[in-house]
Amino acid sequence: MDDNDAPNVFLKGGSPSAIDDDERLRYLPDPDVAKVRVLRGNRYEHFEASSETTRVGDRELRVFVWTRCTYVAE
Repeated sequence: MDDNDAPNVFLKGGSPSAIDDDERLRYLPDPDVAKVRVLRGNRYEHFEASSETTRVGDRELRVFVWTRCTYVAE
């Protein structure tokens, strides 16, 4: 993985089954977005940007906090 694909955000919160621990570190092309939506089976997990950051290894990551989930319409 080169630096262009290295994680730059951390997804925090939600139920343990919402997002696996290894999926909480993410690369976003634009980490300045306000909201992130992650498809998990038949639902979307929604996260919003916070002013918080966290350090993982030698990287400072922007934290997105879980706000809700919505279900995919059939």
